[in-house]
Amino acid sequence: MKLVRDRRFLFYARRALWIFIAWGAISNFIFFYDYITLISHNALTSDYDFKSSFTAYLIVNICASVIGGLFTVNLMEYWLRKYAIWKALLLIIVVYTIVALFVGSIGSLYINSQEMELPMFHHEVIEELLFFFGKAIFLKNYIVWLIIVLATLIVLMVNDKYGPGVFPDYLRGRYFRPKKERRIFMFADIKNATGIAEVLGEEKYFNFLKDFFKYIAPAILQTRGEIYQYVGDEIVVSWKVKKGLDNGNAIHCFYKMKDLLKKRQSYFLNSYNAFPHFKVGYHFGSVMVGELGRIKREIAFSGDVLNTTSRIQAKCNEMNVEILASKEFAAVAYKLPEGVTMQDVGKEKLRGKVNEIELVTYNRNDI
Repeated sequence: MKLVRDRRFLFYARRALWIFIAWGAISNFIFFYDYITLISHNALTSDYDFKSSFTAYLIVNICASVIGGLFTVNLMEYWLRKYAIWKALLLIIVVYTIVALFVGSIGSLYINSQEMELPMFHHEVIEELLFFFGKAIFLKNYIVWLIIVLATLIVLMVNDKYGPGVFPDYLRGRYFRPKKERRIFMFADIKNATGIAEVLGEEKYFNFLKDFFKYIAPAILQTRGEIYQYVGDEIVVSWKVKKGLDNGNAIHCFYKMKDLLKKRQSYFLNSYNAFPHFKVGYHFGSVMVGELGRIKREIAFSGDVLNTTSRIQAKCNEMNVEILASKEFAAVAYKLPEGVTMQDVGKEKLRGKVNEIELVTYNRNDI
């Protein structure tokens, strides 16, 4: 549990840091752009104090970036997922306005206190604050930063669509032309999905799948996996080889998914009278990756590795195990999570394959 919390904290801390850096860079650009524009038009008055103005802007920037990166952006992203778009936008604008008034007040109090040579919370300084919100500078910054906040949310949501680690590659144009990569793949699907669907009915089964994918998602994020696609009750996850082997991430993902679902067992049983037991298959190798489609574009993988991984996973039911992997994968994924051991299961013939393939399974000593 501690490791889960640590990884979750690192994920949000890393995201907050990037927002802090990005917003800080944008803020400084805006300040110096305004400053140079004023100089070029001889619009600076004799009482303009560069040091005080820059310090005030820096204070506002730090407050906004910390509040936005750690709290506000995460809350806004949650609203966009939970509510209809109009309701989410309304909540976002209300909260953004409150934060803008707060950080704007801090900056205004500071610069007014410097100009008046009085403490920040002196009553004369506070009285001047009321005039600040009607000035053009506040209205301009309010609109500019509202656009920046909304743009940040769009980037985060698009990043979620493509998956962590994929969107930056997409922006760099890495997959405009097909290229070869070595990848680890994990195919996971729910046992007896057809029987569960027949009992629950279409709508309830859809919500069942939605909850399944929702509750296993942190395990994929925390082990640095990338969700390739959802196919019915199946999810396909991939790792760049180095990330998947680091700390046994790929194998660790399976056990972390199990642990997260176990914590929600009572929820699933109470809500659906069913629990999503699942099985997984692992394999790795070279695949071609690139953008496919014209009307709907997506990054796609192609290669025998995917077909083999799918066939390995399909063997789980026949061999009565929850996890199977190729011996080829096991040979490179020798660094296993604590308490996990590998067990050979011999050579097996996979459907559609000419040659047999050596398989292994894994066991964990649960304490």
